[in-house]
Amino acid sequence: MIVLKNILVATDFGEAADVALTYARELARTFGSTLHVLHVIDDLGARIGGFPEYAASLGQLQVEEEAAARKRLEALVSDEDRRVLHAKTALITSQWPASSILDYAHDEHIDAIVVGTHGRGRVAQFFMGSVAERIVRHASCPVLTVRHPEREFVLPDALQAVARA
Repeated sequence: MIVLKNILVATDFGEAADVALTYARELARTFGSTLHVLHVIDDLGARIGGFPEYAASLGQLQVEEEAAARKRLEALVSDEDRRVLHAKTALITSQWPASSILDYAHDEHIDAIVVGTHGRGRVAQFFMGSVAERIVRHASCPVLTVRHPEREFVLPDALQAVARA
């Protein structure tokens, strides 16, 4: 028997992440799991480091970016998600999104991770890397990667009824 008590979806607020959230919701409903929705925001101070003259303005910019990200994150999770799936949101500031996602998964005892992927070409992936790939390689739990656009197996309720008829 497969038991998934906690399902994590990592979002960058892009289209692939929106599709991943749809899959994660459906898995959480199916298994009666708690849904965790996580966004990792870039640590601007760590990226720019070494320029103390920008510290004050960077600090304010970081606070504003985090507030905007938190607002977007909270908007992703519906009242139904909170009620039925006991959905939780989390925002982490870090330079390393994959590591932060994996640390969160470990700390929160996540049983499965759902993450969207952009499906970049080999050259782009070589130079930029892939958060999804790093998660797949290092996660201690199953990872479902959702590529957008691709064939989707999660259908809206109305389409499911038509498909069964």
